[in-house]
Amino acid sequence: MARRASLVATVAVLSGLTVTGAALARQNSAPQAQTPPAAVQAPVAPTPRPVAPAPAPSELRPAQPTTVSPAIANPNPPASPAPTAQTAPPKPAATVPAKPPEPAKRLRYQIAIVQALDKVTTETMRFEVPIGQPIRYKTLIFTVRACETAASDEVAPETAAYVVVDTQPKAQAGRAAPPGRQVYKGWMYASSPGLNPLQHPVYDAWLIACKQSIPVAPPAKP
Repeated sequence: MARRASLVATVAVLSGLTVTGAALARQNSAPQAQTPPAAVQAPVAPTPRPVAPAPAPSELRPAQPTTVSPAIANPNPPASPAPTAQTAPPKPAATVPAKPPEPAKRLRYQIAIVQALDKVTTETMRFEVPIGQPIRYKTLIFTVRACETAASDEVAPETAAYVVVDTQPKAQAGRAAPPGRQVYKGWMYASSPGLNPLQHPVYDAWLIACKQSIPVAPPAKP
């Protein structure tokens, strides 16, 4: 009996605890009352400031002229910067063109050897004609102005003479010689007698060679 009574008491205690827990759970789940928001304060109008009364017409003052002192020139003005000299760009070095080599000079001679032919008598004669000295062959007078040979840098070796030929009959006894007449003037070539020949009805003449070379003076030193 005693054991049954303790069981009943225990069950009662447990029931009481259960009811108390359920009540607490209901209380916690209920919505809490919200605090109403604070009331917004209305803006306060600014306090108007007192306006100063306008001055009376009698209190207005006339404008006073102000004297402006003239500006004094600075006795020691700042020195202006000295102009910088502009350096001219360097000039390119002048290139001296290479001097072309001087052509070789022809050899000049003092005497020309000429051969003449008389077409009537078929007589031939070879004679020497010094430069600038007239030489007579029958009625012809030969004067050689130059006699030279080709230079070493020329393609073909050649011997040429510049000859002037005049015709003048011989003076007869007691009569003056008639004036001469030029019948030929030009270059005669030893290798090509027919290139520029003497055209005369009685005589033919051509260049054979040049003789006795003229010494060439050394070039002048600069």
